[in-house]
Amino acid sequence: MRPVIVRGMRVLFFGSPDFALPALRALLASGYDVVAVVTQPDRPAGRGRRLMPPPVKALALEHGLRVLQPAKVSAPAVVAELRALAPDVGVLAAYGQLLKPPVLEVPRLGILNIHASLLPRWRGASPVTAAILAGDEETGATIMRIVPELDAGPVLDAVRLRIDAADTAGTLTARIAEAGAELLLRVLPRYAAGELVPRPQDEALATYAPRVRREDARIEWARESAEQVWRKVRAYNPWPMAWTTVDGAPLRIVEALPLAGGKRYEAEPGTVYTFTRAEEPTLSEAGFCVVTADGDLAVEQVQGAGGRPMRASEYLRGHRELVGKRLGT
Repeated sequence: MRPVIVRGMRVLFFGSPDFALPALRALLASGYDVVAVVTQPDRPAGRGRRLMPPPVKALALEHGLRVLQPAKVSAPAVVAELRALAPDVGVLAAYGQLLKPPVLEVPRLGILNIHASLLPRWRGASPVTAAILAGDEETGATIMRIVPELDAGPVLDAVRLRIDAADTAGTLTARIAEAGAELLLRVLPRYAAGELVPRPQDEALATYAPRVRREDARIEWARESAEQVWRKVRAYNPWPMAWTTVDGAPLRIVEALPLAGGKRYEAEPGTVYTFTRAEEPTLSEAGFCVVTADGDLAVEQVQGAGGRPMRASEYLRGHRELVGKRLGT
């Protein structure tokens, strides 16, 4: 059954990356009056450092929407501009700036946030990465009303998603974004009609997911188990990618899998050895293995410095000297 639309509801949308696209598309397809889209300023990207618009800006312009890109959304002049739009409700999906009370008070129904976790678990900037790193079996999308405290607002509704063994942060984020957009269309009419009463979060259950740094993705072969490294490989894909070093040069581990049965090879953690398809028939393509602090990791896809992602077996053909070396030293 299609969600009931509150006719004439004026929506002020905040969002920047790909995660926000399904929600904006859902609002437009359902006939809501999106009075403006607030997104981050264009940023330099790529080797040429050309200014690139946020994905949400491109979609908004495609639909002829008004686009605002303030450096500081809480600046008095920006707040006045938002107030002049007379929005009924705000919707935020990964905008990239914290909203202060003057902004939160602009829409008469407040601002709702589509957060990529089951709050109060994994508040903060990187909830999907944190869920995979922790080995959570499920996550989801939560719609809450924003308050000044980080991700601490009362919850309107949530949808649960299973975390599959093949999920990376990229694939899981995309699934959560779609589920969150569908949930938004169910929540908005009921919220506007006063049928949904926001429920406070249990502060005792709150956990936090800090912003990801490149150094977080460095693999510590002597300290981390094969299971932990495997989670890192998935959690930091597509950025910054789990990485190690070979003779001081960076090597990204794009795809890997813990070997069943634990340790197979007696050597120092970080040591590289090879296997055959006959020895490991469950692996998609023979590559190489690395000894960890607990168990061994089969590496299936890598990316060398300045190179493209490739199968580990292909990389090994051009780097036979890798076998027997210790990564990360």
